[in-house]
Amino acid sequence: MNWLKPTPAALHKLTYLLVFLTFDLILFGAFTRLTDSGLGCPDWPGCYASATPLGAAAHIDAAQTLMPTGPVTHTKAWIEMLHRYFASAVGALIVLRLIWTVQLKQKLTLPIITFLWVCLQGVFGAFTVTMKLQPLIVTLHLLGGMVLLMLLVLQTSARTELVEVPAQNAHPQAQCERALRWFLVCAFACVWLQIFFGAWVSTNYAVLACNEFPTCLNGAWLPASASDWHQGFTLWRELGTAALPALTAIHLTHRIFAVIVLVAITGLIMQLKQYPALRKLKRWLMIILTLQIITGISNVVLGWPLLAAVMHTGGAAGLVLVLTRIWTKSTVQAESVKALHSTPSGSVRTVKTAKIER
Repeated sequence: MNWLKPTPAALHKLTYLLVFLTFDLILFGAFTRLTDSGLGCPDWPGCYASATPLGAAAHIDAAQTLMPTGPVTHTKAWIEMLHRYFASAVGALIVLRLIWTVQLKQKLTLPIITFLWVCLQGVFGAFTVTMKLQPLIVTLHLLGGMVLLMLLVLQTSARTELVEVPAQNAHPQAQCERALRWFLVCAFACVWLQIFFGAWVSTNYAVLACNEFPTCLNGAWLPASASDWHQGFTLWRELGTAALPALTAIHLTHRIFAVIVLVAITGLIMQLKQYPALRKLKRWLMIILTLQIITGISNVVLGWPLLAAVMHTGGAAGLVLVLTRIWTKSTVQAESVKALHSTPSGSVRTVKTAKIER
């Protein structure tokens, strides 16, 4: 791809490709974690100092013979290494995008931040292995993937767009724009905090600490076993050191905060009704929110099935993607309203906003 002559259109397509691949990488990372493959190759960056599990076959055979269902098997080693290859490919494409941005003399702020962030993600990926799946490190690695997705989606807005702004409704829309931003910021803050709680549940294997819905354990909403909130949210500790009372507290926190997220996103959806240009994104927000409710409940009542767990992580990434896209498109809308107010006749109904660089 680097041999191709970079053009603004090619750069834009590469950005969308990176959004797609990063979303898939988040799903594959969830699959790696949920299949207990995070230590399939217990060293980094290779697999027993080999580039592939093929070169480490003897070491993997010995580990698998010692512990047939342990963290090191041939299947888990391949899953872990494929995740690393996939992440490296995304990193390489981000470097390519930075090179193209320099060649096209476009704004470098977000591309440089994205490049530095993917380097940081690589560091946390290494720590995930070398620190033996330390819960806080794994949680931050997942959050870092979500931030990377957000940074790439923000860069998809650097494009000329046409936004329909009825002249007679321009002033009311300008008034509603501040309210939309407040609802959006509130929903985004709640989603990020809930992603942390969800990652903390997953990395501590606390999903089945409550095995009933809507109650938690033995018909109780707040069982007596949910007593160790301090240990549950002691961030720096090794995997497997939290007892059941701490795991139950972790699970309940995620479940309770889900109601707050539901209220925040529902309020945003109601606010989006005033913006016809954001109708499709509003529908996607409703679909993903419904998916999150279904998969979240399924994880509990069906005993944490792999498909539902991966889809639940994908739904969280989908919320980040859609909320970021709403932010970028609402920015385009706001710029269009300002341009319309600056038009003397007030008769322009379609405003062209050129290359909005976030």
